[in-house]
Amino acid sequence: MADDTIFDKIINKKIPATLVYEDDYVIAFNDINPQAPVHVLVIPKTKLIDFVAIAAAPSDLVSGFMQGVSKTAKALGLAEHGFRVVFNTGKDGQQSVAYLHAHILGGRQLAWPPG
Repeated sequence: MADDTIFDKIINKKIPATLVYEDDYVIAFNDINPQAPVHVLVIPKTKLIDFVAIAAAPSDLVSGFMQGVSKTAKALGLAEHGFRVVFNTGKDGQQSVAYLHAHILGGRQLAWPPG
């Protein structure tokens, strides 16, 4: 499919990624351009374009995705000291791939405001 994103290709095993968590709803893998000691992307296995698309998505998909983000952070050992979850949406939000994804950032004290 011509409009396949890099995330579609990762899910379909056409591009390799270093997976750190996977379940029925999500896959999580290391970001290739990390912005913190831990920087993982979590994507739903059912494609949604962006965070706004969650409003029309089936509740089991949304729940499974959000739980997958939480389970990934826990599996990475970030639950005790904390972490940040970021959703970039649209041009002004700096969304670079037209596929919903959560950034989990951690492994150090994070600054505020973020940008």
